[in-house]
Amino acid sequence: MRPPLWRPVFRPLNPSSCCSRNLLSPRIHSPRKPVVAPCTSPFSTTARLGKRSKGKANAADPRVTAIRYHLQHPLTPRPLHFSRTRYLRHWTIHRAWMLFLRKRRRAEELELERQYESMRAACEHLRLMDDNGMTVPPAEAGGQGADPGTLGPRGKEVGRLYRGAMRKVGIWGSVPVEYARAQVDFPSREGWNHGWTR
Repeated sequence: MRPPLWRPVFRPLNPSSCCSRNLLSPRIHSPRKPVVAPCTSPFSTTARLGKRSKGKANAADPRVTAIRYHLQHPLTPRPLHFSRTRYLRHWTIHRAWMLFLRKRRRAEELELERQYESMRAACEHLRLMDDNGMTVPPAEAGGQGADPGTLGPRGKEVGRLYRGAMRKVGIWGSVPVEYARAQVDFPSREGWNHGWTR
């Protein structure tokens, strides 16, 4: 079993006290009193302000406790120490993987952009189409602005399919709107809000 990664560091009070006499010297030194240095740091490692609070116990920070637990756990792998060549190989592989992910993400974005432009072109074609399937000039068609249901100078005969596609009435039908939320792996902490009012 490996020793723990975190160890307390103890310093001698006076580093020169252990080497006060030169043992290789043939001279005989007179005995003298041991030198004791004054203590500059408190014995306790607890913060001073924390010791003064007597109302509540000095609880350790749970984040620090979790970090120490995972660092000192026997199943935690050792940190990687690479040589120069191995680090260069590791960096090259990691960089190639990041470039691959970037190219794939860019390809997905371009595909979504292509689909959006195709849907926009189809809606524009429906907006400019009359009852006979012919395309009219944009000035004669309606459906411009914030309201897609507006009529142009030629009335209902232009853009009938476009207005039907843009109508948002009766989309949900009998399906509750709660099912429109994002599907996640786990249910929410509050299953149903019974106190909700409009």
